[in-house]
Amino acid sequence: MMKPDMHLDSKKPTFFPKHQEALYKSLEDKHATVELDKSDPLATRMILNMGPQHPATHGVLRVLMELDGEIITKCRLDTGYLHRGIEKMAENKTYQEFMPYTDRMDYLSPYSNNVALCLAVERLASVDVPEKATYIRMICSELARISSHLLWLGTMIMDAGAISFFIWTFREREKIYDIFDEVAGHRFTVSHSRIGGVNNDLSPAAINKIKKFVQEFPAELASWHKLLDKNRIFIDRNEGVGSIGHEDAIDIGLAGPSLRATGIAYDVRTFDPYMFYADMDFEVPTRTEGDNLARYYCRMEEMAESVRIIEQCFDKMPEKGPIRLDNAKKSYPSKDEVYYSMEGLIHDFMMTDTGVCPPEGAEAYHAIEAPKGELGFYIQSDGTGHPWRLKIKSPSFSNLQGLETVLDGEMVADTVVIIGGLDPVMGDSDK
Repeated sequence: MMKPDMHLDSKKPTFFPKHQEALYKSLEDKHATVELDKSDPLATRMILNMGPQHPATHGVLRVLMELDGEIITKCRLDTGYLHRGIEKMAENKTYQEFMPYTDRMDYLSPYSNNVALCLAVERLASVDVPEKATYIRMICSELARISSHLLWLGTMIMDAGAISFFIWTFREREKIYDIFDEVAGHRFTVSHSRIGGVNNDLSPAAINKIKKFVQEFPAELASWHKLLDKNRIFIDRNEGVGSIGHEDAIDIGLAGPSLRATGIAYDVRTFDPYMFYADMDFEVPTRTEGDNLARYYCRMEEMAESVRIIEQCFDKMPEKGPIRLDNAKKSYPSKDEVYYSMEGLIHDFMMTDTGVCPPEGAEAYHAIEAPKGELGFYIQSDGTGHPWRLKIKSPSFSNLQGLETVLDGEMVADTVVIIGGLDPVMGDSDK
């Protein structure tokens, strides 16, 4: 008969030192706090839980730390508290029906998730997107990048002790929410993209709001640089904290600003350009230090580059033109056609019931540069209107893989700013 605790021994790595057995047992048994055996020569060490319900873990993330005084000697992450089976849900939804589920992944930049799904399906089904719709997607994706980085900035600096900054960054995010409300009719979970284009064109009011924002935002960004870049408290709190080298970053699989802060200038927009990014003039901010301060500089500079991209999109975007593919077998018809044409109404019902049907056996992977890194959708088709299999490469999950390495040897008091520096979103990680 199997011993009750044999499953623990079978899961414990054989190479792990004896004094860390309690780390795995507490992770398995969900103990809140465990002290090591007093007879152990390392008995001054203890094991401490942080999360999963904790305001500084940026979601339901459980960090199990072994401490030697105030130094973290080893940590383990316990994820999955927000797992909802999104990839499995996709198998029972049409491609367009699955769109709102992507809003709930990285819920700080839902527009980026929508675009990533659309591009993957369009590659799978050989769907062409009108030029104007592509520019609208790019404009809104860069606004989503700024919005996501603004929340990172406010919360990370609040974790470091500056409460006022959170209010200032959210003031700018409110402006972006107002823009999305004008563009899509929703402030938060927009679902504005459609297979083959976008739901509606930019209204004159939306264009004016976007242009006003990109005109005024650089001054706000400059004022934040002036306040933080030479602030001794902020610098000391982040410089040299949470450092990781470029080789370890590649081995672990870091993505986005967390990777570029180690000196690796990998950005999907330049390495594998999609939409019209190959025609844009912008820089990929990088740093070589690999610490929390380097991640700060990368994201701050990325917001300025996003403003440049939006301005170029407006210069290049045609004033008139279709905003969705005119093919009833691959994209929804326009509302004018649905309301005033029997054929349009039939096509609308067919798209809602069946949706676009890629060829049987087709498969495709498409990635974008989301605010947190490479976000990719891999889809396999069985010829029906819903995917046979759908897998998501989420940047938050990739970056959390590095947290165990980054936290080792750090002060326990620095845990909150390091998590904030990596900027994970658990809806994106757990899916």
